Amino acid sequence: MSLLPKGPYGCPYLQLAPMEGVGDYCFRKAMASVGGFDEAVKDFLRVPQNAHVKSLSLAYTANELSPTSLTAQIMGSDPELMGEMAQELMKRGAPRIDVNCGCPSNIVTGRGAGSSLLKDPSFLHTVVRAVVKSVSIPVTVKMRSGYEDTSLFKENLLAAQESGVRYITLHPRTKVDGYGPPARWDLIAEAKSILKIPVVGNGDILKVEDALKMLETTKCDALMIGRGAVINPFIFHQIQSHFSRKSYKPQWNDLLNYLDVYIKSMPIDMPNKIQINKLKQLFGFLFKSTPKLLENRQAILTSRYENIVDFLNYAKPLLKEGWEYTERDSKLG
Repeated sequence: MSLLPKGPYGCPYLQLAPMEGVGDYCFRKAMASVGGFDEAVKDFLRVPQNAHVKSLSLAYTANELSPTSLTAQIMGSDPELMGEMAQELMKRGAPRIDVNCGCPSNIVTGRGAGSSLLKDPSFLHTVVRAVVKSVSIPVTVKMRSGYEDTSLFKENLLAAQESGVRYITLHPRTKVDGYGPPARWDLIAEAKSILKIPVVGNGDILKVEDALKMLETTKCDALMIGRGAVINPFIFHQIQSHFSRKSYKPQWNDLLNYLDVYIKSMPIDMPNKIQINKLKQLFGFLFKSTPKLLENRQAILTSRYENIVDFLNYAKPLLKEGWEYTERDSKLG
């Protein structure tokens, strides 16, 4: 049975990407209220040296987005501890374990984890193989194209494949690239030509046209979308509607519901200042979706409000103005 089954009308399998600091519980719950994707991946669980894996695994809840599946992603450099963490997550109902070989954070890479594993294909194989051997559920890898450059690109791909993973998700930027230059989709196509296992394409899918172009140019087996979904929460539905040839037009109330779920998912004891900062981060992405919204993005980010109600009373009219302008011009998505 395929882990990446196509949907109705040939729509590719669609995944919501893990995103540290952005794709947290609030965001996942809000996105689940919108729907349109087949699976989400939780932001990574760190497995540091001397980790107490049973305690750390409690941060994962398998039915968080039920009925939508939530995969657990782990990140670390100790093969034994990574295997133990995978076992604990399997006990907690994880349908799949994804091994993070791509995080570019200096704090992470300084400890030999994330994209640091791409420096040594042999060690990458050792770590991932330990995870594969420790569980009976599928194991996959999410990786970048390299650390400083792509000189070990093929070797890393083959090391991951030979470890026994079921598929690889490729974000075709190096660690040094960060999120800056355009993602090199040609490397996704190259990975497809090298590997015998499926490849999930990830990177720079901001609208339906991007998704279609990635599928056409890379022949990847599925799509993972991260920041594109923060900018436009309805992108998955829009991709599905393209394949089904059925009209899909999100309404203003759909966006209000998305925001309402996001806000209600914040911890009750979260201070107002942190709530506002989180919403500014979210609105900062939403206000990138169209040129009209972009005009007010800086005003949103630099606004000074001491409580969430005042901030929303200021921000929502600007968001609605941009939304309605887009609707009139038929440019959404």
